[in-house]
Amino acid sequence: MKKLTESNASRLTIILIVLTFLARCFIAAYTGLGNGESYYFRGSMHLDLSYFDQPPLFFWLGAISIKLFGLTNFGIRFASVLLFAGTSWLLFLVTKKLFTAKAGFWAVVVMNLSAVFTIAIACWYQPDAPLMFFWLLATLFIIQIMVEPGTESSESTRYSRRTWLLWLAVGVSMGLATLSKYHVLFLFAGVFMFVATNKNQRHWLRHPGPYIAILITIIMAMPIIWWNYNNNWVSFVFQGSRAGVNGEKFKLHFDWFFRSIGGQAAFLLPWIWFPTIRQLFISYKKRNEVPAYSFIFWMSILPIVFFTMVTLWSDLQYHFHWQAPGYMMLFIALGFGIDQCLSAEGKIQRLTRRWLNFSIFFTVITIGVLSLHMVTGFWTVYGPKWVVHHFHGDNLDPTIQGVDYTDINTRFEKEGWLNNPNIFIGSARWWLSGKIDWALKGKKDVVVFDPDPRNLAFLVDPKTLIGKDCIIIGDQHSVYIEANARPFFESIKQVGDVQVMRNGPEYTLQVYYCKNFQIPKTKRMDLPIYRQLIGLPPFGK
Repeated sequence: MKKLTESNASRLTIILIVLTFLARCFIAAYTGLGNGESYYFRGSMHLDLSYFDQPPLFFWLGAISIKLFGLTNFGIRFASVLLFAGTSWLLFLVTKKLFTAKAGFWAVVVMNLSAVFTIAIACWYQPDAPLMFFWLLATLFIIQIMVEPGTESSESTRYSRRTWLLWLAVGVSMGLATLSKYHVLFLFAGVFMFVATNKNQRHWLRHPGPYIAILITIIMAMPIIWWNYNNNWVSFVFQGSRAGVNGEKFKLHFDWFFRSIGGQAAFLLPWIWFPTIRQLFISYKKRNEVPAYSFIFWMSILPIVFFTMVTLWSDLQYHFHWQAPGYMMLFIALGFGIDQCLSAEGKIQRLTRRWLNFSIFFTVITIGVLSLHMVTGFWTVYGPKWVVHHFHGDNLDPTIQGVDYTDINTRFEKEGWLNNPNIFIGSARWWLSGKIDWALKGKKDVVVFDPDPRNLAFLVDPKTLIGKDCIIIGDQHSVYIEANARPFFESIKQVGDVQVMRNGPEYTLQVYYCKNFQIPKTKRMDLPIYRQLIGLPPFGK
């Protein structure tokens, strides 16, 4: 590689962004949608002011992307891939302003080497892609107001036309971040803590600019507020409940806590996680000496600590990416640290180069192998299935989640169910409903016979389905289908299974033909679909 300098860092960063963008376009097009992506896709087909578990922006962007590229894997994911390319460039610009252009290049390199960023956030149809983009866009404007050299000294500059325009830009970008994901609360809190803990910044508490930015953000968030007002504030109740104890007796779960820390390390890759966390401590130590480190510390510490500490009492399961905005801010400091190490002489330079080379080879090879396996299923010996079975006891290859269940569509066409207007589809789990729905490309109404249907409860009025038949597909869910679906039908009969094929039959789904959808004779107020059938909203009072 050509020697990195301040003058060529931006050009090399653009080359890196273009190359990774093209690679991700290929991955986005040829790998299947995961459980969450499949579930979210229907929201892009039914545009609304907001949604049950997420704000609306990424659904809107998905709808635009589908209009441009069609209802395909690439079509629904393209916005995420494009936004992450923009996020990488914004990370370079922010790091360049806080430190150096060379540090900006290395910050972008590290983010693209981190597992959770380079695929899950950069490729998948999730709300994280617009969140990261608009988070960094707001950050870029904020540091030009508060952190750049000279911003503390001149009082006249604080009321200049440029400053007012920057505050307006902060409001708009924060508004768009709010429309992306509720994590934006930590962006607000981080900026406030930076201002409150630095006496040279506290004058902003008396300046109209921040309050104008907040007002703009609230106005832009009105679709979320209005939708929730009309739906019993269900989004805020749902997301808030995830940080609670769900009615159980309060108890500390250190196993959940250490699982969260280990999961974060695994999602970032351990050899990237350790130096990144080290930068958190360095930022803390230097926060009173260097404004850039103070800013990075407050913008990173809150989401990392909050979502880690919550796991002591709340089972967040495997949502290790919720801390990602904090780690992204630490990549800024890590980029500067890498540049310092590479500029040094001797052992530290050699070790840093070896660390970078290893990280690059590992990420590139791993992504290539796993993507190929996800499509072909070639890795049958000591592969992902063996790892999961050995350490977790399951006997299912986890990469099967990234396979589109097109065999369901084949079965529906063969049986004549796909074009039958008197048949709808259902399952006993929201995530499986999403996989079925994506396999059929949204051609059938879909319902969930479970207390947790999530956003799918808002996409179809079950009263319009009364008298129709239903094809329920299960994944060893016979107990739940018997308990939660049978009361809604005249009869339920299990018919032939669907084999999900990859490298031969790899995954078996059970199929049930259910006749004459009706309102149950016994009350089932625990099921949102029952509540809707009797004229109540699916959630709340």
